[in-house]
Amino acid sequence: MRTKNPLAAAAAVATALALSACGGGTAELSAEDEPLQVGASPVPHAEILRFVDDELADEAGLDLEIVEFTDYVQPNVALDDGSIDANYFQTIPYLEEQEANAGYDFTALEPVHIEPLGIYSDSLTDLAALPDGATVAIPNDPTNAGRALRLLAANDLITLADTGDAAPTALDVEGNPKNLQIQEIEAAQLPRSLVDVDAAVINGNYAIDADLSPAEDALALEEAEGNPNANLVVVRAGTEDDERIAQLEELLHSDEVRTFIEETYEGAVIPAF
Repeated sequence: MRTKNPLAAAAAVATALALSACGGGTAELSAEDEPLQVGASPVPHAEILRFVDDELADEAGLDLEIVEFTDYVQPNVALDDGSIDANYFQTIPYLEEQEANAGYDFTALEPVHIEPLGIYSDSLTDLAALPDGATVAIPNDPTNAGRALRLLAANDLITLADTGDAAPTALDVEGNPKNLQIQEIEAAQLPRSLVDVDAAVINGNYAIDADLSPAEDALALEEAEGNPNANLVVVRAGTEDDERIAQLEELLHSDEVRTFIEETYEGAVIPAF
């Protein structure tokens, strides 16, 4: 496995194109002769990809290159501009929101895993003890904010208007018996916010990265069964038949990867296949 900055990847592609344009009798390379560059969040996505790279890729003939991103915006930017071939960090609802806002033309592949959102606190051990007027931090992107609000509602902390399939927003809070002060913060910063708020709703990958155990430390977790927020690989539309992408999909949905997820994350990350 090699790690490469998206800008460097773009430069490499440009150089290869320039060399091929010069001709000179050299053999023309197809995209499928190059390493498959996949952008991923460090935990658990890049860890799962490293397992694939270390244990499965060589035998399958897959040359995998993992590019790590620490936010939820740049992986789609890099995929759209061709710096990477695929990304593995997002859910269908988040992808749909991004496509609507940025005009991306992407294709989602098959679900790989679920990371349940959890409610965490540095000062409480029971949600029932959440004081009146407490500050609760949630992710600031619309998809994960909606998931967070639904988790608060599922634990009887707020009630929400019926928004159908649309993600609820803070404007859809109909009942707030504890007068909670809901504060939206960039998802990656939520673990750090725990010292400043009474509770925070944190994405599973950022919780794990901050040494929080969703199974042990969360005061409440999303239900896994029937959860539409599975994480999956996303590619540019029209590239889903790339042989390298098909190989990666097969490996990510193997029994070996299922066992790795179950044994490594002990319920904090759940296979979705």
